[in-house]
Amino acid sequence: MSLDKLMASIEKQGWFVWDDFLSAEQVTALRQCLPSEWKQAKIGRRDDTHQDVRRRTDKIHWMHPNMGSPVQDYLERMKAIQNMMNQRFFMGLFEYESHFAKYENGDFYEKHYDSFKGSSNRRLTTVFYLNEEWQPSHGGVLNLYNQEEQQISQVEPHAGRLVVFLSEEFPHEVCVSHQLRYSIAGWFRINGVKDGVVDIAH
Repeated sequence: MSLDKLMASIEKQGWFVWDDFLSAEQVTALRQCLPSEWKQAKIGRRDDTHQDVRRRTDKIHWMHPNMGSPVQDYLERMKAIQNMMNQRFFMGLFEYESHFAKYENGDFYEKHYDSFKGSSNRRLTTVFYLNEEWQPSHGGVLNLYNQEEQQISQVEPHAGRLVVFLSEEFPHEVCVSHQLRYSIAGWFRINGVKDGVVDIAH
């Protein structure tokens, strides 16, 4: 069972690639939920966010259950992963936030961590791909590094593939895409307190 493999891999090495997380039919249904409006992605979090197209050029649209039953199903599957992680590793994952991401020809995202300065609430990252018939010449690969800056994996964004890794442990980058590329990026978060206020994303 791949969920068991996911748990074992996270425990052993902190990351996992799940090639058949969703079927081709389920991927097609999710693609039909892609929005028509997109916003330029930003760097940072909350009051410290800003656009920096020198580092990141993709466009995003935050996901909500009212975007359709395929989105609801995807979020329920993320909830199952959250519950299993909490039961197995006592991670205290409290909520899941996610967005569709669109990379057009020439778009990229430079190497970065998913946990930002002043906030370590994001603990587990997920990336799911929606790209049918992706070819090596299309670029857009995800490079995953360890904390010594050594590349440990290169992941092509094939439809149905899910990548999961510990947010604070692995810097990563999206190389330049030469083809329209869609994905779903998400983060499991824990509750945090900043300046006496509970930090819960909405």
